Formats: sequence, C-alpha cells, structure tokens
Amino acid sequence: MNTTATQQNADPAELQKFSELAHRWWDAESEFKPLHQINPLRLDWIDANVSLTGKRVIDIGCGGGILAESMAARGAQVTGVDLSDKALGVARLHLFESNQSVDYRKISAEDIAAAEPESFDVVTCMEMLEHVPDPASTVAAAARLAKPGGHVFFSTLNRNPKSYLFAVIGAEYILRMLPRGTHEYARFIKPSELGRFARDAGLQVDEVIGMTYNPLTKVYALGRDTDVNYLVRCRKPA
Repeated sequence: MNTTATQQNADPAELQKFSELAHRWWDAESEFKPLHQINPLRLDWIDANVSLTGKRVIDIGCGGGILAESMAARGAQVTGVDLSDKALGVARLHLFESNQSVDYRKISAEDIAAAEPESFDVVTCMEMLEHVPDPASTVAAAARLAKPGGHVFFSTLNRNPKSYLFAVIGAEYILRMLPRGTHEYARFIKPSELGRFARDAGLQVDEVIGMTYNPLTKVYALGRDTDVNYLVRCRKPA
C-alpha cells in the first residue's frame, strides 16, 4: 500500500488520542456517549435522503464502527476505513455481538480512493474532518470514491466564537461531555469552506443542516442552526 497520503493527512497525536479510548467506543455512558446519542439522528437523515438498503457504502474515519454498524443494520453493504488499529479491533470484535457484517480496513481515504475510485453509492465522513491536517484532501478522496450520481455526507464543527464556547468550553470543560483536548478550535471548518472543498472536488452541495444540543433536556435535534455542529449532503453529478 502506498503510505504517502496516509503520512501526509493523519495527525499521530489525534490517532493516539482516540486509540487510547478505543476500548470504550461501545460504552454508551463513556466519552463516546455523544456519538451514541447523535447516531440515530444522522443515520435517519442519511437513510431518508438515500435509502441505504442494498447500497454499497463506505464510512471514512469509522472509528469503533457506531455509524458503520447501524448502516449495515439498515441493509447496506458497508466498508469502514480508519487508521487506528485499536479502534478497528474494537469495531471487528463488536460484530460478534451485533451479528452485523462490515468490512473494516486500515487504510486512508486517499489510498482507498486511488485503489477503488467510483465504487460506492454512498460515502460518509462524520465527525472526522476536524481531526485531519488537510480536510480538503479527505473531501476530494470522498468525492473520488463516490460513483457518478452517488451521495456524499459530511458532518463537522463550525468555526466561530459560539462554536468555541459550546463545543470546547461548554462540552469539554463545563458539561464534561467530552474529554478535555478532544477538539482543536483552529481545525474547525466553516460551512463556506467545506462547501468550497466539495465544489472543488466536483461535488454538488444539496443541503447544509445544523445539529443542536439542549443541555436542559439533553436532546439533540436537526434544524436550521448551523452555528456549532452541522451536516452537509452532496451529490456527485452523474
């Protein structure tokens, strides 16, 4: 495997951070509780826009497999790619418990895009772009992986004072929903920037939708507020 892309677009410190927590991926009360809580929302949003049944799907930055497994349960043929051996090991082990089928691989988005271009009906890359040195490269790889007419889904964090207050100070220091240091504010991505990355990669942006959290009701919801968390739905022209 050509490791050039992997070396260029992976932060060893980020990989180490998530590897150290890997054994807790499937503990719904652990540091990954927010992922478990938002997964039904993002899964239903994806499935509502592209029925997952029978689709060939790739999840970039799959981690321990929370989204990948849930898409497989909806009838998709799922490949999950990540660069953390420990996270992938946890993901593979959990398949014995869930009885789902997911093809997990240790490979970068750039490398699998070079090896298997235009192979997937659906490409997902959720809560991952803000953790790589070159998010535009990941977006370009996602676009290359999609078949003509295929759909590409992203989610990430906006960059502005409100997102810093909510996603870093609030989530990591006040509410302690996430471990301190989970996010680096400078790596947050404005919707306009992500839109530009997508268009430069040949994708058409069809929707930008926000995800909000109410700390009083502890409920996540999708809506028009993209100030902090947001999701983007793209399509590759046929």
